[in-house]
Amino acid sequence: MLRWRRADNAPAGWGQSVMSIGQYDGVHLGHRALLGETVRQAREAGLPALVMTFDPHPREVLKPGTHPPILTPLRRKAELIEECGVDALCVVPFTQSFAKLSPQEFVHEVLVAHLHPQKIIVGENFTFGNKAAGNVQVLAELGRTFGFEVEAFGLVNEGPHTISSTYIRACVDAGDMRKAAAALGRPHRIEGLVVRGDMRGRGLGFPTANLRPPMYSAIPADGVYAGWMTVREQPRAAAVSVGTNPTYSGTERRVESYLLDFEGDLYGEQVQIDFVERLRGMERFESSDDLVDAIQRDVAATRTVLGDLA
Repeated sequence: MLRWRRADNAPAGWGQSVMSIGQYDGVHLGHRALLGETVRQAREAGLPALVMTFDPHPREVLKPGTHPPILTPLRRKAELIEECGVDALCVVPFTQSFAKLSPQEFVHEVLVAHLHPQKIIVGENFTFGNKAAGNVQVLAELGRTFGFEVEAFGLVNEGPHTISSTYIRACVDAGDMRKAAAALGRPHRIEGLVVRGDMRGRGLGFPTANLRPPMYSAIPADGVYAGWMTVREQPRAAAVSVGTNPTYSGTERRVESYLLDFEGDLYGEQVQIDFVERLRGMERFESSDDLVDAIQRDVAATRTVLGDLA
C-alpha cells in the first residue's frame, strides 16, 4: 500500500481513484464494510482505492484537552486499512489552518487539486469543513460541480448498537472486552514498550512486564484480564492487570502482564496486548499471601478463558 503525508505529496502522476475519507479509529466492522465497498468499486472501475485520514485526532485541535482515547495508533490503523485491500493511504495533518477550510475550499484545494477522485464513498454521517458545515449532501453538490460522484454508506449495527468508535471506546472504558471485540472484529489491542516497574511481581513469584503505551491509548477499566501478549511476533497467554496496585497503595495507573509459562527478560521490547475477557475488578488485599492466592486464581482463569492454546 502506498502511503504519504499531506495531499500535495501525492505520487507524481497520481490519477483518478475511488476514495473514502474518515478518521477510521479502530478500523472496526463498520469501517471495514465501508472500506470493502470502496475497494470493490475501485476494482470494478479499474482504479486504485484511496483512503484519506487525519492526524492528530481533530478534537485535539478543535478543543485541546479533549482528545478521545485512541483505539488504533496511526501505524496500526494503516496496517488494518491495508488488510482491507486499500491501495493507498493519504494522512492529512489536522491543523488549525486546515480546520478553517470551508467545505468548498477543502474539496477544491485538497481533493480535486491533488487527489483527483472519480468517486468518494463516505459514511452517511460524514461531516467536513469549517465547523462541520459540510455533509454528504454538500459533498454531492460539490461533486456535481467538480466532476466526481458521491455515495453515502449506511451505518452497521451489532445487535441493538450502531458500531462506532465512540461505542467501542465506551465498551473498553467499561472493561467489556467481548462487546468491544464483537464490534471491532478482533480483540482490542494496546501496544508499547516494556519498562521497569517496582519489581514486586518477581518477589511474589509472578514477574510482570510493565507496559508503557502511547499517549491517549484506550486503556480498559481497572481490573484483571485474560489476554495475549505478542512478543517478537509470538502471541503468549497473559494475565493482565490494569490499575494502581491498591494492595501496595500505588498511585500510578499501570498495565502489567504476567506471561504464562515464560522465562526471560522483556525490558526494552516493543509488545502488543490483546484483551480477551475481564476476570475481575481491581482489589486491595490484606496481605501479600492473599494477593498471591488471587494471582493464582487469575492464572487458572486465564487458562480457562484462552483454552487449549494457553
